Amino acid sequence: MSQDLAPLYTPHIATLRERANKALALGGFDHLLVAASTPLRKFLDDQDYPFVANPHFRHWLPLTDAPGSWVVYTPGNKPKLIFVQPRDYWHVVPAAPSGYWVDQFDITIVRTVAEATAALPKGKRAVIAPNCPEIEGVEANNPQVVLDYLHWHRSYKTPYELELMRAASRAGTRAHRAAEKAFRAGESEFGIHMAYLAAARQIDAELPYASIVGLNEHGAVLHYTNFDRTPPKQSRSFLIDAGASAAGYASDITRTYAAAGHAEFQALIDSVEKAQLGFAAKVQAGQSYPELHIHAHHVLADVLREHGVIRMSAESAVQSGVTATFFPHGLGHPIGLQVHDVAGFQANESGGSIPRPEGHPYLRMTRVLEPGMVVTIEPGLYFIDMLLDELRSKPAASEIDWAKVDAFRPYGGIRIEDDVVCTTTAPENLTRDAFAKVS
Repeated sequence: MSQDLAPLYTPHIATLRERANKALALGGFDHLLVAASTPLRKFLDDQDYPFVANPHFRHWLPLTDAPGSWVVYTPGNKPKLIFVQPRDYWHVVPAAPSGYWVDQFDITIVRTVAEATAALPKGKRAVIAPNCPEIEGVEANNPQVVLDYLHWHRSYKTPYELELMRAASRAGTRAHRAAEKAFRAGESEFGIHMAYLAAARQIDAELPYASIVGLNEHGAVLHYTNFDRTPPKQSRSFLIDAGASAAGYASDITRTYAAAGHAEFQALIDSVEKAQLGFAAKVQAGQSYPELHIHAHHVLADVLREHGVIRMSAESAVQSGVTATFFPHGLGHPIGLQVHDVAGFQANESGGSIPRPEGHPYLRMTRVLEPGMVVTIEPGLYFIDMLLDELRSKPAASEIDWAKVDAFRPYGGIRIEDDVVCTTTAPENLTRDAFAKVS
């Protein structure tokens, strides 16, 4: 893998340097200082939460476990890594930097966080770091003009970044296969999750987000993370939303399965998957993401009609809010260094915000798709008691086959999600490509 990345990394760093030059010039700054950050301490405790490096730090180099370290960039100079390698017999000390990327940096190794901050250059500094925990001796100013420019351009992934996202997709799909096998074998949600972790070869803290593993009705809880330890008496359905990481880049994958003998729910899954593939095919340059989201509502309304859940037209179902009962979240979001990546609403490289369509408060992206962007496509249909109870009190309730709804309710819901790259030609479906390579 590192041999494949080496020829991609040099132009990646050149791109980041060019972007940083422009961002610093806009704000009138002399230096860009990017903190890896330090772990956050648990309240009234002497232990820390799992460390997650600042995504801006990970953008520059593939170090995910370098607390206290800094990337320093001064226009016209080689980027510098100030790497903290503490004297410590309580923990594993990070190894000295090595690999395909080190030639692109001047590397200084220090022993303490204080030594690292003392080594930072003076002058007018753009310091990108979290405000909590504070870094003693350095104020994180996070200048908006710099962040807006960098976030806007981070939407366009370099070939190096796409290769890491392919690796994250391969790890995630390998683990999804293991999870499906555990479901078919009758495992509990906890057992399925353990099978997922083993196949991904990552612990919970290394995953890009908390896995959603829901059997039966639990598939109707959009962010279900309870992990029942005991298998249900009957496993009817299984929804898993789980990803994997590669050098700080994320995959975000969702699949839904019906147990053998549940043909009607399987047919509904098949219809949602067909629709999902159609939406993924529309991830093309010039496509408005909000318009694709609205289009998805119309197509899913037709799916609900096809399966006898509603009797109204697709147009009426969308306008009356009926589809929002069954599909209450957004079609997807940008993905990359963060699962819900930056700049999904940004108007341009100077900032601003593009509002969501009225009536769609949970959509996480409102931009027009352009080459280099990576987005998720994750339509769903759910049978959520709270939302169904609200629908019963509305005029459109007469257009719902409630017996059909009750028949689907024990299955929870369906979500199918792929990570898709917008290119200059046909979209690249990272998830489907990775599944095709997994036995």
